[in-house]
Amino acid sequence: MASNPPARCCTVGVKHEGTPTGKSVKVGKWDAYLATPPADKEHKGVGLLYIPDVIGIWQNSQLMADQFAANGYLTLIIDVFNGDPISLNKPDDFDFMAWLTKGTNGDNPHTKEHVDPIVLEAIKALKEEYGIKKIGALGYCFGAKYVVRHYKNGIDVGYIAHPSFVDEEELEGITGPLSIAAAETDQIFPADKRHKSEEILQKVGQPYQINLFSGVVHGFSVRCDTSKKIEKFAKEQAFLQAVAWFDNWLL
Repeated sequence: MASNPPARCCTVGVKHEGTPTGKSVKVGKWDAYLATPPADKEHKGVGLLYIPDVIGIWQNSQLMADQFAANGYLTLIIDVFNGDPISLNKPDDFDFMAWLTKGTNGDNPHTKEHVDPIVLEAIKALKEEYGIKKIGALGYCFGAKYVVRHYKNGIDVGYIAHPSFVDEEELEGITGPLSIAAAETDQIFPADKRHKSEEILQKVGQPYQINLFSGVVHGFSVRCDTSKKIEKFAKEQAFLQAVAWFDNWLL
């Protein structure tokens, strides 16, 4: 794999302050959150698909979507967990793999066979309902795999942060630019996986970028403690990294 499977570190973090300004919508039968840019700043015909970490659609991801919208990008967060995300700061004995393969109640798996159709529906909605002609995709932790997997289905430009579960073959198959934000301390995307990903991306030949942030751990771009200067800086710079990437390659 180009990154390891998710673990408990994927659920640890801090809820950020703020009031989301987007709205809850439906994409097919699935829940979603839509953040729309001001009319005078909107980048016409382009938009972002936000595929979240295992916490799903919640305060932090909504606030991030709002900020992408403030930068001109219509942004859609899709509930890839079919109403079954993980709550923040689960106990150490939480059975992550059981949740992944069966869901909380044993009848709602979160494997690629179940997640792929949700992502495809979101891509379709962006194109057909919202008039998006070029799609940038954001994948955080769990969501990174599905950004990488779906270039072939309509994603033009990708950005992923502290990725998990990405197979080498999936990374080899991207057909557009990819930017990666990585944490210095990350058992899911450690140094050897970063270096392997770099080797793969060199061979793929698409524009790529890998930024490494010191003093932070897996999940920093979404769930860090913003009262700590180094974490706040890394989160903000990872966000700006994504905006600059899309400004250059999507517009």
